[in-house]
Amino acid sequence: MNLNSENSSNKPPIAQKRPEILSVHTDQRVDDYYWLRDRANPEVIAYLEAENAYTKAMMAHTEALQTALYEEMLGRIQETDLSVPYRKGEFYYYSRTETGKAYPIYCRKRGSLEAPEEILLDQNVLAEGHDFLELGVLAVSPDHQVLAYSTDTTGAERYTLRFLNLATREHFPEEILDTAGVTWGNDNQTVFYAQLDEANRPYKLWRHTLSSAPTEDVLLHHETDEFFYMDIGKTRSQAYILLGLNSKITSEVHFLDADYPTGEFRVIQPRSQGVEYSVEHHSDHFYITTNEEALNFKLMKAPVTDPAKENWKTVIPHRDDVLLEGVSAFANHLVVHERNAGLPTLQIRQLTTGESHYISFPDPTY
Repeated sequence: MNLNSENSSNKPPIAQKRPEILSVHTDQRVDDYYWLRDRANPEVIAYLEAENAYTKAMMAHTEALQTALYEEMLGRIQETDLSVPYRKGEFYYYSRTETGKAYPIYCRKRGSLEAPEEILLDQNVLAEGHDFLELGVLAVSPDHQVLAYSTDTTGAERYTLRFLNLATREHFPEEILDTAGVTWGNDNQTVFYAQLDEANRPYKLWRHTLSSAPTEDVLLHHETDEFFYMDIGKTRSQAYILLGLNSKITSEVHFLDADYPTGEFRVIQPRSQGVEYSVEHHSDHFYITTNEEALNFKLMKAPVTDPAKENWKTVIPHRDDVLLEGVSAFANHLVVHERNAGLPTLQIRQLTTGESHYISFPDPTY
C-alpha cells in the first residue's frame, strides 16, 4: 500500500485501487475502494491512521483557533438545561444536561413535577470506558417497570438492545445485537424489534419475550426488497402496533392488536408502486393519509375490522393548494398537519361534529 510515508506530513496518503465488480440485477459497477469497507483489515486501519496524521499535520497551525472557536460555541450553550417534561400514565418523563458532562440524563417523576426525581438512565455513566456512545431507542414498558434501550459504541449505527428492571436496577440477562427500533406489546413482556442487514437496512422484524434467549425470538417478517426499509411503532392510542415498509415513493403498513402480541399482523393495503400512505388510529377506525390519486395527499378512514382500500372513505379530499402532511388522533379531535403557501398550519377537527378551525399564530413560522 502506498501511504506516501516519505514526507508524510506534507503529502496526503493515497489508497490503492483494488477493483471490485458489484452486480445488482443486470447492472455492474466497479468500486476501486471496496476493500476499505473491511474495518478489521490492518491495511485499512493503517490507511485511516495515515489520513488522520496528515489531517493533524495540515491543521496544526489552526489548533489555537480551533480551541478558541470551541470555547466560544460552548459558552453560548446552556450546559445545565432541562427538556420539557411530558406525561405518560402517572409519570412525567424528561431529560436534563449538566455542565461539564457530554451526554444527557434521562429521568422521571411520579405524580407531579414536585415529586422526587428518579434517574432512568445516565448516558454519561454508560459512556465510561468508551470513546463514543450513541443512544438509539429509549422505551419504557406500558406498566413503567422495564426500560428497553439500545446503544452504539463504535459509530457504525448498529445498536445493542438491553432491558433494565427499573425497580431493582438490574439488567435482564439477554442482549440483542444489530437492532433498529423497539416497540412494546401491551402485556409488558413482549418486545418487537427490527434487525439490520449488512447495509444497515432494517429488514427483519422479530418478536422477543423478556428473559428469553435471542435465539428463541420469532421472525415475523423478512423484507427481501432492498429498496424497502422497515420501521416498527405504535399508534397514539397505544392500541395497535404498526409495521411500516417504505421505499422512497411506496408504502405498506401492517397492524397488530397490541393486547394480543402473539397474534398475526394484517396488511392494511398491499404496496402499489408510487402510492404512499401512513396510518393513525381512533376508536374503531384507522385514519389514512395517502397520495393515491392525490398529489398533495388526502385523508381517508376505514374500519379497523376491514381496512382494505375498498372500504376507505374520504375525510379530507385532495386540495391543489394545501399539502396534507399527516394527522394526530386525540380523544375527541384530530390535529391535521398541513402546509399552505409553504408554511406549516394546524387544523383542529372535532370528531363528533366534523367542525374544524385553524390555530392562529402571531407570526408566520418557517
